[in-house]
Amino acid sequence: MARLILSLESQVLAEYNMSKERYTIGRLPDNDVRIDNPAVSGHHSLIINILNDSFLEDLNSTNGTYVNGKLIKKHALQHGDVITIGHHQLRFSDQQASEAEQDEFEKTMVIPSGQQSAEQLAKAEEAADVAASSQAATQSVSDEREDLKVAMPDAEPRRQETVAPTPPEPAHVSTASGLDPRSAPNALPLAKLQVLSGAFAGRELELTKALTTLGRPGVQVAAITRRAEGYFVVHVESGKEGDFPLVNGQPIGSQARKLADNDVLQLAGVKMGFFSA
Repeated sequence: MARLILSLESQVLAEYNMSKERYTIGRLPDNDVRIDNPAVSGHHSLIINILNDSFLEDLNSTNGTYVNGKLIKKHALQHGDVITIGHHQLRFSDQQASEAEQDEFEKTMVIPSGQQSAEQLAKAEEAADVAASSQAATQSVSDEREDLKVAMPDAEPRRQETVAPTPPEPAHVSTASGLDPRSAPNALPLAKLQVLSGAFAGRELELTKALTTLGRPGVQVAAITRRAEGYFVVHVESGKEGDFPLVNGQPIGSQARKLADNDVLQLAGVKMGFFSA
C-alpha cells in the first residue's frame, strides 16, 4: 500500500495510508490531508488512486504544487517523489513498486552463472586472481619498505634507553566456527553498485556473492569478484571485439581492475557507481 509522509523542515508530522480512491490536500478541515498554513490553499491539490497507479493534480492553487522541485499541473507519482506544498513536503512511498522495479533491474542486468559460459567465467576468475595476487605483492613490498625505514638507524646518535620487553602478540586462535574474532583480521566490508543512468537510475545492488556477473549477453558482460584484497571487475564478453567496460571513463582492457570507492563503472550502456560500506 502506498503512503504519504508529511514533514516540515525534515521533521515528520504525519503519515497517511492511501487506502481510498481520492485524497484532497489543503488548508481547510474537510481535506483528507490537512496542512494548516497560510501558504497552502483551501483545497490545494488532489491525489487519485487507480488500481496500482497514483496521480497528483494541482487544484489551481495560489502558490502551486511542486514535485521534486518542478511546478506541475498533473503528475503520475513514482516511489520516492517529494511533493512540496507551501513550506511542507509530502513524500510518496510505494514500497511494493520499488521492490518490483528492483527485481526487474536484477532480471535485466544480473546474469545467473548458469547462463554464462563456464570457460569465460573461469578466465574471469583467473584474471581476478592474478590482479589480486599482484595487489597483495605490491602491498607486501610497500610494507617491507616501511619496516626498513623504521629499522634504519637515525643519523644522530641516540641516547641509551631502557625499554621494557613487549609481550608477544597472541596468535590467531581457532574455534569450532573458525578463527577467534578477537584476533582475526577485519573482514572485507560489503560494497554495492548504484545505477546512475537509464530507466533504473537509483536502484542498488549489494555485492554479496564471490562472483557477480552483470551486463547483457551479446552486448557486454563483466564480472565483479570479491577477494581478500578488494573488489575486482573483469571483462567477460562483448558483441564487438575490444569493446571493454569503462571505469571512470577508461576501458579496463582484458586485465582485472580493482574498484575503489566512488568509481563509476559503465557497462552495456549503463553507468553504475561503486560504493564500499
